[in-house]
Amino acid sequence: MATFLYKLGRLAFRRRRFVALIWVALLTIAGVGMATASTATSSSFSIPGTEAQRAFDLLEQRNPGASAAGATARVVFKAPEGEKVTDPANKREITGIVKELQSGSDQIVSVADPFQTKAVSRNGSTAYISVSYEVSSMELTKKTTSALKDAGKDAQDSGMTVEIGGDALQVMPHTGTAEVIGVAIAAVVLVITFGSMVAAGLSLLTAIVGVGIGVGSITALASVLDLGSTTATLATMIGLAVGIDYALFIVSRYRAELAEGREGEEAAGRAVGTAGSAVVFAGLTVVIALVGLSVVNIPMLTKMGLAAAATVAIAVLIALTLVPAALGFAGKRVMGRKARKTADALAESGDKAEARPNMGTRWARFVLRKPVWVMLVGVLGLGVIAVPAASLEMGLPDDGSQPKSTTQRQAYDMLSDGFGPGFNGPLLVVVDTRNSSDGKAAAARVSEEIESIGVSAVTPAKFNKAGDTATITVIPKDRPSSVATENIVHSIRDAGGDIKKDTGAEVLVTGATAMNIDFSQKMNDALLPYLALVVSLAFLLLMLVFRSILVPLKAALGFLLSVVAALGAVVAVFQWGWLGSVFGVEQTGPIMSMMPIFMVGVVFGLAMDYEVFLVTRMREAYVHGESPGQAIVTGFKHGARVVTAAAVIMMAVFSGFIGSSESMIKMIGFSLAIAVFFDAFVVRMAIVPAVLALLGKRAWWLPRWLDRVLPNVDVEGEGLRKELTDTPGASAGEAGGERELTRV
Repeated sequence: MATFLYKLGRLAFRRRRFVALIWVALLTIAGVGMATASTATSSSFSIPGTEAQRAFDLLEQRNPGASAAGATARVVFKAPEGEKVTDPANKREITGIVKELQSGSDQIVSVADPFQTKAVSRNGSTAYISVSYEVSSMELTKKTTSALKDAGKDAQDSGMTVEIGGDALQVMPHTGTAEVIGVAIAAVVLVITFGSMVAAGLSLLTAIVGVGIGVGSITALASVLDLGSTTATLATMIGLAVGIDYALFIVSRYRAELAEGREGEEAAGRAVGTAGSAVVFAGLTVVIALVGLSVVNIPMLTKMGLAAAATVAIAVLIALTLVPAALGFAGKRVMGRKARKTADALAESGDKAEARPNMGTRWARFVLRKPVWVMLVGVLGLGVIAVPAASLEMGLPDDGSQPKSTTQRQAYDMLSDGFGPGFNGPLLVVVDTRNSSDGKAAAARVSEEIESIGVSAVTPAKFNKAGDTATITVIPKDRPSSVATENIVHSIRDAGGDIKKDTGAEVLVTGATAMNIDFSQKMNDALLPYLALVVSLAFLLLMLVFRSILVPLKAALGFLLSVVAALGAVVAVFQWGWLGSVFGVEQTGPIMSMMPIFMVGVVFGLAMDYEVFLVTRMREAYVHGESPGQAIVTGFKHGARVVTAAAVIMMAVFSGFIGSSESMIKMIGFSLAIAVFFDAFVVRMAIVPAVLALLGKRAWWLPRWLDRVLPNVDVEGEGLRKELTDTPGASAGEAGGERELTRV
């Protein structure tokens, strides 16, 4: 592989104008596609294999005109203190608003008058108008949303409090200025690392080109593939982070080769041949982790993972082709003036300066002196942070998780106060009576069973036109996310088994609350199989790279430790509210169901990045005769600075998304940033060298039979080294510099 990548790097450097033209053309095509594509909507949400989804599909089949997938809204009214909504003046206002809404848009399916549907609280203080639309929230026109927003203004003038809940007012998420700040921090880190504006700008520019192509393509295909509005944001987050990091490794290696006195094309070839091999395997682990999300069998999550994986693949291709091409344009300007003068002086004299030990060297030597203490402090520290993860509660967001300042949250609270906590989480019970001899009697039996369970309200069964499917709305006593409401769902389903035996009618429970419960359960059931799949594949991949059994095993265990600690931090901030104001968390609540498994997928790939870049340096030193301890020092000497910069950049990029208005993006941004911090600075920089120091030569043990079976992928560039050394006419400087070949 290293030989192939070496030739590719030289070709890209030599044909830099052609390579740059190809990538610019791809960026232009993606940009045009994004500009001409229709606006992305919220991805259709389905959970195959669950009862809630089967019930929803049954309703779509038996009652297709119900527009079950359309947007909904509730206009909630609260009378002034001492008055009731049923008072003549207030009733007149509300009735007038019903008529305004009915004539305000042709996208409306129905507007329910609260005085006809009995949508008035018992004390008469609160009432609500239910509005149903034929299209999703993202497809509503400005005229429709404006009519909804203006609906309660007259009522507010008369003294009533009016708020609007539901998804009809859902807006596209925005990340705010924090995202820009994150990129700016990344730029500063690059400048400090390289000491050159050209090198920093080159790394940023190539990463942005890759993200532009990836996100542009996702946006262009969003409507066709039903990718959803958050998919592009997540692809941006991950693609930008890995794109900058991969460019950072290639550029760092190129600068090291220039410092050895090599010409630009040769330096680019060696940079791509060595650091590029690590980029390929690191990128492959990220892609494996993201594509592995498809095992969960949630279409939305699968699409998010595939889209992000495609963006990572583009980032790898950019690093292997566009980065060396850009280096051809930049030449020696990627090095700072001082570094260029030093390199020129060393090239003229033929000497090599013996630099004083850097921070990475000093830290590695400290770890070698105190490996047990460093390992214990790291493991126990992460263990303490992981404690809150034991209290993890998962769910999907509703209006109750919105900031208190929003009209959706205020409408949620008004309904809860007026009608009870369970009113915001109604259950929809679907009764399929096609195989029942007496459908009405079966539906009545279902209602009786539900009432005996103990709920706030049960509406009469409502049949479709064919008379073979009935729907019953059940209002629980407790809030949607409570354990009591979950128990009610399970109780109804348990009772449905007996009813089917007696009457032949099938009872299914659906609705937003039931979907949330089924979704969380599916996430819980999928987490361990997903972990097993991803860790197994990555273990095999790392075994190929390191030709060791214990090193990949240690890498996987360290990753699990950092992930559990990150989950503990997420629970402490977003569920318990610790330091919530610092991170803009206005409302605490359950952790989003898909967040843990998505974080596991992304963080596993990124954790293996650092493992590959840092430990390959150690293995190369050990293979070439250094003692296990000295190999650790050598690896940190050449890799600690670059890996530290890469981790800081990733943290900066991910932290930028904490400012998003979308709760899922905010939570994922925080979880990825804190997980990268734990994994890079605690696991890879402290626990890993401590464990390797304790293992000694045993860390690099591999059974002989397995060594013969495993293919040699040559990440360290051994084959490339031999080929270059044996090449006739190789300069003395090149031959003497072979021992530095794998330095990044």
